[in-house]
Amino acid sequence: MSQHNGNRAGAEVRLEEVRRVRGSVVAVDGATLSVGAGESVALMGPSGSGKSTLLGVMGGLSRPDAGTILVDGKRPEEHGGLSGYHRDVVGFVFQLHNLLPMLTAQGNVELPLVASGIGRNERRERARALLEEVGLGDRADHLPEELSGGERQRVAVARALANEPRLLLADEPTGALDSDSSERVLELLENARERRGMTMIVVTHDESIAARSDRVLHMLDGRITSPEPAAPQPAAG
Repeated sequence: MSQHNGNRAGAEVRLEEVRRVRGSVVAVDGATLSVGAGESVALMGPSGSGKSTLLGVMGGLSRPDAGTILVDGKRPEEHGGLSGYHRDVVGFVFQLHNLLPMLTAQGNVELPLVASGIGRNERRERARALLEEVGLGDRADHLPEELSGGERQRVAVARALANEPRLLLADEPTGALDSDSSERVLELLENARERRGMTMIVVTHDESIAARSDRVLHMLDGRITSPEPAAPQPAAG
């Protein structure tokens, strides 16, 4: 594990009455949730319910218009600025892999490490090890156009893990894949989380992802409709 993360594993996430408005649309409308360190949570709901917007706000890709986001007790920008937050805390896997077409699989995995100031040899070694982990050690020198859709998404998973994030956010990571590729990517994400102790929040329509998660939350009209687990009440009488 890299030095900058020390011995810390999963990040604790707390959202309080988060609101995000896009034009005239209230995409997130007072969302509140808490996710424990190392927990795996699936966030489900119909299209347009605000799931991806909420994930983007959690990941520091956009700022909330109201409310509070705390990751390990600090706002995203308090982790050495948003660049520090993206470098040291959070990793992303998107539905579409977003690989750079002119870079090989290895080059794409190395890219996040450049901003971390890691030397060239260490970047190479880490990228190779991650590609081995996702079963693509023999495809490291291939360009994205030479890889299948499932392989490209596995490269994207390796890239997301490059900086050893404590919080992994995945937005429909299997949405563009066939069932066999989906299963492979799900196993990779689950195994990566277990090995690293990361917190993982996955936006999905896929029931099989929900079944693998510690907890499932539902969104509707910009709100999280699943209540937090309530403490058991004593029986009446």
